[in-house]
Amino acid sequence: QVQLVESGGGLVQPGGSLRLSCAASGINFRNYAMSWYRQAPGKERELVAAITTAGGLTNYADSVKGRFTISRDNAKNTVYLQMNSLKPEDTAVYYCKATQFPRTYWGQGTQVTVSS
Repeated sequence: QVQLVESGGGLVQPGGSLRLSCAASGINFRNYAMSWYRQAPGKERELVAAITTAGGLTNYADSVKGRFTISRDNAKNTVYLQMNSLKPEDTAVYYCKATQFPRTYWGQGTQVTVSS
């Protein structure tokens, strides 16, 4: 059974940092591109960061470029999102996604709240 389990979310002050993790099981992880999305209340879900199967290429939303870093450890079946210099507008539920055409799997999300 496929599972993507996010962890690492929580409450942090502006300017702080969090590292999200997404542990995958039930898939051949190394064959899946991985990405992080987020969705704030009343807003559409948006792509935050993506990484190719071997980690050679990454892509970031303009709003997080220079502050967030996506990485993966294929030996641990885990993708990470390091978030630095957090802003209140980063507050959202963050979702992990695994993609290998034609299959897509989503995690259930983890809440990130940036507030003083």
